[in-house]
Amino acid sequence: MGIASRRRQIDLEQLCRLPTNLFAQAPERGGRVAFLSDRSGRQELHVLDLASRQVRQVSNGEMPRAIRFPFIWADTEGRQVVYPKDRGGDERTELFVIDVDSGEVNQLTEESGGWQFPIEASPNGAWISVISARGGQLNLWKMRRDGSDALQLTKFSAPTFGGSWSPDGKWLAVISNENAMDLENRDAYLVSADGSEVRKALSVRVGSQDAIVDWHPDGKRVAVTSDASGTSRVGVMDLATSNIRWLTPEGGPEEGALGARFSPSGRLVIALRSEESQIRPVIYDAESGQVRLLEVPLGVATGSDFLNGDGQVLISYQTDRERSNIAVYDLAADSMEVVVAADYGPIDPGVFVASEHIYYPSFDGKQVPAILYSPREVAAGERLPALVHVHGGPTGQWYRGFDPFAQFLVDLGLVVIAPNPRGSTGYGVEWRDAAIRDWGGDDLEDIAGAVKYLKTLPQVDPNRIVIFGGSYGGFLTFIAATKKPDLWHAAVAWVGITDLKKMYGDSTEFFQYFLRAQMGDPETEADLWADRSAINFADQLQAKLLIVHGANDPRCPVSQSRIFRDKLIELGRIEGDHFEYVEFADEGHGSNDIEQKIRTFKVLGDYLAKVL
Repeated sequence: MGIASRRRQIDLEQLCRLPTNLFAQAPERGGRVAFLSDRSGRQELHVLDLASRQVRQVSNGEMPRAIRFPFIWADTEGRQVVYPKDRGGDERTELFVIDVDSGEVNQLTEESGGWQFPIEASPNGAWISVISARGGQLNLWKMRRDGSDALQLTKFSAPTFGGSWSPDGKWLAVISNENAMDLENRDAYLVSADGSEVRKALSVRVGSQDAIVDWHPDGKRVAVTSDASGTSRVGVMDLATSNIRWLTPEGGPEEGALGARFSPSGRLVIALRSEESQIRPVIYDAESGQVRLLEVPLGVATGSDFLNGDGQVLISYQTDRERSNIAVYDLAADSMEVVVAADYGPIDPGVFVASEHIYYPSFDGKQVPAILYSPREVAAGERLPALVHVHGGPTGQWYRGFDPFAQFLVDLGLVVIAPNPRGSTGYGVEWRDAAIRDWGGDDLEDIAGAVKYLKTLPQVDPNRIVIFGGSYGGFLTFIAATKKPDLWHAAVAWVGITDLKKMYGDSTEFFQYFLRAQMGDPETEADLWADRSAINFADQLQAKLLIVHGANDPRCPVSQSRIFRDKLIELGRIEGDHFEYVEFADEGHGSNDIEQKIRTFKVLGDYLAKVL
């Protein structure tokens, strides 16, 4: 039975119009929470008053259409918010400030070259730390709250991240790398507020990714993270002695604790623990190391802002069947109150299916973690098409949060598997780094293993298996469709990569650094880069192929899809028959804008209904 004739329970447009809540943040004082929500039909800034529990929309069309980067509070009292905004999804962001009471908006930067991200307001509220590429590479800058007196504080040749202020406003903490032999190395540095001094403060070992992530209120200690042991750990470091007291045990749960933040008193440290594709907040006693997991629904729960002193924590959580909620967690009562609930509109949330975290064997016997979704109602003897959904990154992962793509595809009648192959985060350093200098190698074999696993399921039609992925997932889709053509009935490559060497030449300085760190030098590793570029194997394509790309994409330029389309035409393939090509003129590297989501979902749904 084709999926076009299957009875559906989820209306595509209604699903895409379900409001999404993003980036909930509380200022140090002020009794407010700001967050982004598209409940009005597009993303707008909203403010929740914690005393009355009333929500008020602040912006009116000023927020970017596609949200990719968070905003910050510009002051400790919660009066102003600074946010980045690009044009048409090109990610060349300039900075704007909005007054949360009046709604007045002012532009802080103009014609800077873009790629600017606000990090944190200084303790006295006079300055804002900013990561900016206005000098070419991403580095740390500071500017006054009105955008004046912009000053570059670091000049690293590697991308720089972070920028949190010390309590006295004299230092900032950043992450970068000066080791030219190991581009994956990350060390923590302290930068004086005038830029006159930059000194390395933390380097556990060469090759590890180490960071200072927060300052203790006394300014003498910092919260740090390091993956030197093989999983990410959080600890407290004395700046005078550099001694670290680790809070996360060595060899603990996968990824240990991600990030860390002190409570206002400095007595507690909150971090995020990732294990088997779920994220859960964890509280450490900064002195004793005693650990406590917060009792939240299993799925993806994030948040590090303390409210009411050390007494409460702001949490955002979602599950595989429940969309994002904003809640206040009371640490004394060990209870949680939802203050901004997910809205399901006309959709009965009972139609959403639960996911299953599984492992399947790859070619070398290693177990690949994955998330599996299956339709509830499958008739006896019915064989359904299946889809392998490949994530971006490669250093990313699928989580057991709410996945609208999976729910939509399952409702169409597909079995969906979302693998976390080699190169994925969340399963330790060795797994994360296994795709370095091997894009489209063993990770491709892991994807092939997902197909082999699907064929063992009695409800799956082995002759109707599709691969779908965006960004790095689009890269693997192109590679899989050309290098393992016998596996696929159809393929959907969304903002994908087909020619690594050309992409390198078209990329910004910081994306070029990322490509060298992941795949080596484009000249000395030219043979490898050519072997992992699908453009060189286009003649092997057998599956029906849909190519989708945004014309303003700065990460994976649209030229990557255009040259593959042109290559197929050169090979005699007919557009509309052997393949289809869709280009969105007003979009970049994907979008969470409602109208653009509807367009993308419709293109995908119509294509699958046609080929399946």
